[in-house]
Amino acid sequence: MPDKMEKTVKHVAIIMDGNGRWAKENGLKHLEGHKEGSKAVQRVIEAAEEFGVKYITLYAFSTENWKRPKMEVDGLMMLLRTFFDENLKKIIEKGVRVKAIGRLNQIPILTRKKLMNAVKVTAQNTKGTVILAINYGGRAEIVDAAKKIAQDAIDKKINIKNLDEELFSDYLYDSEIPDPELMIRTSGEFRLSNFLLWQLSYSEIYISDIYWPDFGKDEFKKALDCYYKRNRRFGGRK
Repeated sequence: MPDKMEKTVKHVAIIMDGNGRWAKENGLKHLEGHKEGSKAVQRVIEAAEEFGVKYITLYAFSTENWKRPKMEVDGLMMLLRTFFDENLKKIIEKGVRVKAIGRLNQIPILTRKKLMNAVKVTAQNTKGTVILAINYGGRAEIVDAAKKIAQDAIDKKINIKNLDEELFSDYLYDSEIPDPELMIRTSGEFRLSNFLLWQLSYSEIYISDIYWPDFGKDEFKKALDCYYKRNRRFGGRK
């Protein structure tokens, strides 16, 4: 639970939904929707910098997305590589750091190399952080954390009696990342879809009817403005 009931948004998590429906409504192939969605990613990175949001976590590819047609999965992996080819220089110039969470060792090797190179060359940047959740699932993250805790207990590295929420959080994919104050989901859907299940416990949720390829600065600001109007009590009473 957060210690302070403050309104400053440091971290926004986003479920980028609606690429396929956007493509269908515009008479385009599914992958074209994902291509337009990658442009929205760049717009949101720029908007976050302008509005002082230090962390953005983007749900790029879930552990369930492997069930999609192989052509679509291959296309998504290619788009991720293309995104870094086209935008990494600009990301570096802006001083933005790239991080990644998920079962990254299961990502195809060419895509993983591009991703990890972006993580490496931006590691010292301090003006903002973009976290890509790739091959990510909230339940998988909790299970992976539990396995590491169990192994450390067996190896006598921790005393299981000392396990609490704070210690458990240290075993998540990246314990350096603060919990999001705000989660945005586009396309009007009301689901968490297995996204950051531990971290979103006290997050405010904003549902946008806008499809992700049409999401930009104005809608991002609308979500922030909505957040600032909310009364965050964390189970207590103001």
